[in-house]
Amino acid sequence: MDYYERVKINNIINDKISDYDDITVLGWVRTKRVTKNIAFIELNDGSTVHNLQIVVLEPEKHPLEEISNGASIKVEGYLEKVEGREQDIEMKAKKITVIGQAPEDYVLQKKRHTFEFLREIAHLRPRTNTLSVVNRFRSKMSYAVHQFFQERDFHYIHAPIITTGDAEGAGEMFKVTTLDPANPPRDEAGEIDYSQDFFGQETGLTVSGQLQAELLACALGDVYTFGPTFRAENSNTSRHASEFWMIEPEMAFCDLEEMTVLIEDFIKYLFQYALDKAEEEMMFFNKNIDEDRIEVLRDIIKADFAHITYTEAVDILQASGESFEYPVEWGNDLQSEHERYLTEKHFQKPVMVTDYPKKIKAFYMRENDDDKTVRAVDCLVPEVGEIVGGSQREERLEVLKRRMEEENMDLEKYDWFLDIRRYGTVPHSGFGLGFERILMYLSGMGNIRDIIPFPRTPGNAKF
Repeated sequence: MDYYERVKINNIINDKISDYDDITVLGWVRTKRVTKNIAFIELNDGSTVHNLQIVVLEPEKHPLEEISNGASIKVEGYLEKVEGREQDIEMKAKKITVIGQAPEDYVLQKKRHTFEFLREIAHLRPRTNTLSVVNRFRSKMSYAVHQFFQERDFHYIHAPIITTGDAEGAGEMFKVTTLDPANPPRDEAGEIDYSQDFFGQETGLTVSGQLQAELLACALGDVYTFGPTFRAENSNTSRHASEFWMIEPEMAFCDLEEMTVLIEDFIKYLFQYALDKAEEEMMFFNKNIDEDRIEVLRDIIKADFAHITYTEAVDILQASGESFEYPVEWGNDLQSEHERYLTEKHFQKPVMVTDYPKKIKAFYMRENDDDKTVRAVDCLVPEVGEIVGGSQREERLEVLKRRMEEENMDLEKYDWFLDIRRYGTVPHSGFGLGFERILMYLSGMGNIRDIIPFPRTPGNAKF
């Protein structure tokens, strides 16, 4: 069996082949129907949501009794155009070879399965229509992320997975250790002696590549990370996972206003890419997940994002007359209901909210002259609220040291982070976008567990 002899079903369906007469396809059987003189097989090879109909004119000459739903087969034959059907091409089989049989207890029979059930069989669910579409869509949108930044002369960098610093300061890091959990070494104070650990100090899985990206931005100019991040947060919502992918650009010589332009351009680029380059997947989502999804994306692409400060947002919310579950007070973080009011009712389009109170934002965000707010920005979109968060970074050494001391951070531990403020400091900015969050928004899928092939959530690390 020569791998390179095969033709992918996606190319057949889209008529991207020149030779109809000598065709080999490989795939998995979705359905089989046999009568006395003819048989039909629906074959899928993962390249498209569409199946290729295989017509078997002399069933007795082929091993059809060995073929059931889920079996893998090789089919050699020729193609014919057909009229009056949604799919205008089919394959006439000359020879069928069974590669791998599937027993009758194969769980993915031809019926609808709930997403909850499919999460229990995450190793098989990519063979279903929805999850195969999701995985192809994820691949295409990953390419779009890289293409956006590469077209703008950004450098793709690889931030470490194992780190010593909690970039978010929330204490939600997974620990990485080779010490014996039943009998770890201890120091004179009775604390675990991490100097005897593999790295000679306490380490964990990264919650963000931002700090390292800042270092490289202050050497290379414009950079971005796109990789896995981890949060040991015991959250069981439909929007949280313990392992997810983050897109984090960092730009040297860039202030907050310049960055908001990039954020808007980036979101619109991804949305337009989905409509143009992932048309099959978007049509599937629009038909089967959310019938308004394409229109929602088009409206955002056409919109000029609104720009307001946090203080202006609070004023708008307090004057709205709305009865919010969470009270609106200056100094409190905006909740999803507040963000959705701003985007869906007040502005009816995406909103950039800047200059948040410093007490609710991270230590690395640049302080404003009022000593109360920082140069932060959240991009809010209808339906979900915040989808991007970022800030101009604090480039002033003494100000950053003071902020870290206020947060009771170990300055010696982060001395390397302070060095880029000591040696040729420059204004720089960056933002973070959760890849799964943007995929959920683009597709209309309601649960992050169905956007990640093998989700990691509290109590679940199977597969």
